[in-house]
Amino acid sequence: MRGLPVPAGAHAGAAPHLRRAGWPFIVIYGMAYTGLWMALLPPILLGLAMRVRVIAPAHATGSLSLVVGVGALMALFGNPFFGRLSDRTTSRFGMRRPWLVAGALGGAAGLAMIATAASVPQLLLGWCVTQLACNAQLAALAAILADQIPASQRGTVSGIVNISLPLGMTGGTFLVEALADSTLAMFLVPAAIALAAALLLAWVLPDHRLVVARRPRYGWREFLGSFWINPLRFPDFSWAWSSRFLLYAGVSLLMTYQEFYLIGQLGCAPAEVPRRIFLSTLVQSCAVAVSSVLGGGLSDALGRRKVFVSGAALLYALALLAIAFAASYPWFLAAMALAGVAQGVYLAADLALVTDVLPERETHAARNLGIFNIASVLPQSLMPAIAPGILSASGGSYAVLFVVAAILVALGAWAILPVRGVR
Repeated sequence: MRGLPVPAGAHAGAAPHLRRAGWPFIVIYGMAYTGLWMALLPPILLGLAMRVRVIAPAHATGSLSLVVGVGALMALFGNPFFGRLSDRTTSRFGMRRPWLVAGALGGAAGLAMIATAASVPQLLLGWCVTQLACNAQLAALAAILADQIPASQRGTVSGIVNISLPLGMTGGTFLVEALADSTLAMFLVPAAIALAAALLLAWVLPDHRLVVARRPRYGWREFLGSFWINPLRFPDFSWAWSSRFLLYAGVSLLMTYQEFYLIGQLGCAPAEVPRRIFLSTLVQSCAVAVSSVLGGGLSDALGRRKVFVSGAALLYALALLAIAFAASYPWFLAAMALAGVAQGVYLAADLALVTDVLPERETHAARNLGIFNIASVLPQSLMPAIAPGILSASGGSYAVLFVVAAILVALGAWAILPVRGVR
């Protein structure tokens, strides 16, 4: 579908002069990301909260924080761990292809467990399985950007990939609302779409094959190294990691507590919440789709990354402040649109930036991108653990919670400035 595959035995990223990727491959690559987000994000936005309110209505907030937080720890472990395994995979089917398919199958199994859970522990187990499997798939998808896409296209392809995030959120939340009468269908239909898209990408992928003689060693030292990169040796990567972590601290608070915010601060009836979240997701998604493509393409054209990343983080902080002081649902929708514009530009330029400064791309692309993805998933564990304390200290004020989120995101805008390897 695109260019010539790297010869068997080459490591990911080992081809220094990758040919330009063809649009059919880029579109299918984006579809695989869209399917993944369609299966993974709606449970965070809506599905888990709905299940918790049914299973444990008396302790809904605490139970949701427990499930989301522990599940995020599984993602924190799974992404770099499976990324390391992907870098060492010597299957005749390639390095990334087995993890694409296995991750999609495991994600479907985990979502089925969530749909049939009768207790919070069962719900927690299902979400942990889902997070582990989906992050195995995500590690392979992220490595494909370094494996297959030349530097001159990374901003554009990152923009296309980031359209998958709003498309997945919108499509997934639409399905959750449309299939609300069937809990099993609500979770398994998105999972089936994710599996079909992963199989299509696996079919067309010109995957690298690694011979056993060139497989990197793997012991306890390498296992522990799957979760850490020396910040003194690779400062650019570390600053980019810090910026992403701080941005996602704000994103995770907004995603996790949006339902309770709508009920507690804006006074929405619980029965209206699924429709309200679908509308807000649709508005945000449209903004992300447009700004991601434009921001990624402009970043490529100008050869600059930092100004887009830092400026977009500041804009997202302003959006969080607008949400914190929203007096009505239309105000909230306008703020979500602003957040979408900021998120689209940030993610397109940031993914291109980190791929440009990625350490040891020739041998450890998936592992190091997995470590970078810790910056996205760790806040999903930390912030739900911290948020109840903020809410308790502020008398249950979601305005205070989102002001804290805005401060963290603004710090993320500053953290990208010391990066020196890109402009």
